[in-house]
Amino acid sequence: QVQLVESGGGLVRAGGSLRLSCAASVRTFKSFAAGWFRQAPGKEREFVAVISWNNGTTHYAGSVQGRFTISRDSAKRTVHLQMNSLRSEDTAVYYCAADNGAPDLEYVYWGQGTQVTVSP
Repeated sequence: QVQLVESGGGLVRAGGSLRLSCAASVRTFKSFAAGWFRQAPGKEREFVAVISWNNGTTHYAGSVQGRFTISRDSAKRTVHLQMNSLRSEDTAVYYCAADNGAPDLEYVYWGQGTQVTVSP
């Protein structure tokens, strides 16, 4: 069973930076991509960024484009999210997720989440 574990969350002032990491318990599981999502209090979970394990192709939500950078180490099955110029509206629980290589590309593996709090 593949487990994803996030780390790196915390409290930071607006304008500051944080780096999140996500490590998989199994390095050889089949997967096309890994992504980051977030959920703020009272809101639905939303997409943040995704990266292809194979060629590193990335895609970002418009709200984080230019401020966040997703990266990966495919051999280790780890993915990172560098967050710069943080804003109070970035406050949320951040989750990493990965698909299992099935054609539907559904995210089936999820981490437990890590809290990011941005103070004014």
